[in-house]
Amino acid sequence: MVLFQQRIVCQFSIKLFIPLILLFSIIGCGYYNFSEESLPYYNTQDLTPSWDSKNVHHITKFNLVDQTGRIFSSDSLKNKVYIANFFFTTCPSICPKMTKCFQVLQDSLSANNLVELISFSVMPWVDSVSKLKAYGLENKINPSKWHLLTGDKSIIYSLGRVSFFADNNKLKDTTTFIHTDKMYLVDRYQQIRGIYNATNMHDIGRVLADIQILGKTN
Repeated sequence: MVLFQQRIVCQFSIKLFIPLILLFSIIGCGYYNFSEESLPYYNTQDLTPSWDSKNVHHITKFNLVDQTGRIFSSDSLKNKVYIANFFFTTCPSICPKMTKCFQVLQDSLSANNLVELISFSVMPWVDSVSKLKAYGLENKINPSKWHLLTGDKSIIYSLGRVSFFADNNKLKDTTTFIHTDKMYLVDRYQQIRGIYNATNMHDIGRVLADIQILGKTN
């Protein structure tokens, strides 16, 4: 019943819904300190937040293909803030929930040209460009705002495990399938500044609030 309600909530008009989830975020935290220091860095595999800006971890460069068939690389995100997750189009469990909630992010950020959404396919051998394009059309994904990426498996899995710490308990087995409900807020300097549950509407409110902080301080 709870999951059903979350799916309905994700489809509400963003003009009505965003003020509510932002309010829930503020109430949940007790207060919200809108300053650069309030956002941590995530530099280690155990995802421990750090407020030390020295020796900060960076996302490695990549070169992949999006749902339009165009090359999409880390250079495409130059001077951009972005939210990233890992998914695959045939996923029957967490991915549809993440997609619904990413739709909320897409709608709320439609007028913000400095923020992008990135979804890396963890089944690139299945998720071809045509498959991603069809998925995008089915889910009303705007390809100029939300990029579904496929390409070399080794590049995507290295990004997931080494750059995003998406599989922190299984690093020793490089064949293990990556499947996570996390989403990552990355600043203009390719540094992870927030990690959230991409199926949880409370966390959608948190990431939107944190984007506002990065917009003021980067």
